[in-house]
Amino acid sequence: MNNKHVAVFAFPFGSHPMPLLNLVLKLAHADPNTSFSFIGTHKSNAILFPKPHIPINIKAYSISDGIPEGHPLANHPIEKVNFFLKTGVDNLQKGIQLAEADTKKRVTCIIADAFVTSSLLVAQSLNVPWFAFWPPVSCSLSLYFYKELIRQHFANHVGNTTLDFLPGLSKLHVEDIPEDLLFVGEKETVFSRELASLGRVLPQAKAVVMNFFEELDPPSFVQDMRSKLKSLLYVDPLPSSLLPQPDADSSGCLSWLDSKSSKSVVYVCFGTIVAPPQHELAAVAEALEQSGFPFLWPLKEDLRRLLPSGFVERTNTRGKIVPWAPQTRVLAHDSLGVFVTHCGANSVSESVSSGVPMICRPFFADQGVAARVIQNVWEIGMMMEGKVFTTEGLVKSLNLIMVGEEGKKIRDNALKVKKIVQDAARPEGQRDFNTLLELLSTS
Repeated sequence: MNNKHVAVFAFPFGSHPMPLLNLVLKLAHADPNTSFSFIGTHKSNAILFPKPHIPINIKAYSISDGIPEGHPLANHPIEKVNFFLKTGVDNLQKGIQLAEADTKKRVTCIIADAFVTSSLLVAQSLNVPWFAFWPPVSCSLSLYFYKELIRQHFANHVGNTTLDFLPGLSKLHVEDIPEDLLFVGEKETVFSRELASLGRVLPQAKAVVMNFFEELDPPSFVQDMRSKLKSLLYVDPLPSSLLPQPDADSSGCLSWLDSKSSKSVVYVCFGTIVAPPQHELAAVAEALEQSGFPFLWPLKEDLRRLLPSGFVERTNTRGKIVPWAPQTRVLAHDSLGVFVTHCGANSVSESVSSGVPMICRPFFADQGVAARVIQNVWEIGMMMEGKVFTTEGLVKSLNLIMVGEEGKKIRDNALKVKKIVQDAARPEGQRDFNTLLELLSTS
């Protein structure tokens, strides 16, 4: 009888829970005799767990989100994050108690989103191994080991200072750094303190699991991170082909794409957390209208009302605006020519695996790092000038990537990156995943 019981702690915000669940699905499929208890908040679990493809050795358990009863929630997502993190070790231990009582199995190992740093204390109290999962853009991990040098650079920031002291990442700029990493003194929040501690906390993990492809990261960055961690394992971020794909197409995006010619469609999507301000939404709409390219744009109803008057009617013969799109399948479609994106980690992984060039407008967190890597390291896209949408700027970028001769290198590079990813995703490229399985089984 296998008594292995892995507790999994999600960071229950934004796009973080889904890649962690994707990893757990792969592990549960590969090791059906091990129990996996996925611990998140009621809200985050409700999004992930009505799905029919969850195997029986994964069960979800909900803990407090920390929001005081009757508290008027601010719109800023960081306040919710701070409430959750303030619940600390006690809240996480309640999740362990729920899981152990239900499964009748003692927890033998913990896998946690790296942002839930207090899960290390829980693992230490149980005397079990702790594995940290890194869902943000991979290269951003380096920032947390060099935060003091970065803060010094930021304090002396004049113009476009490159971070040439980061191994493999000399093309990053000071302006790309997540602002939470720069908070000190009165500006500090619970979340920024948690992030600032990562360089001290992560070396205590039995392994840090990177949600990306090692083959796309600069070798000197990988070597530097390996020198600082007990073990660094890269696990393919794409959903396993062994698992049923849950993406429905209720909006008819795929059949619409079928009617378009190869590499002709502009796909615009900014994730679910933030949206461009109204003047930038208007600039995107105006650029799409002026460029003449077919476009697909998932946009919530409340934002659709902010578009320029008559835009939807004027462009409805070549544009499709929907409430939601099955993004993985959309990006994999042959008619896709370019992805206008916020550069969230999941979107970047899906785009590179499909060979789709990107036009980048980062908003916060690791998105600035991702945009810089896309433009300056992989050379498979370009960043909006000033990191802001203007009608003229977006029209210029669309023309360059879609049809311009100077954009041919970007288009070719995107296809080269796709080939690298396809090779890495083959079974023989899953060495680190097998190592992770072995470490879990011997814990």
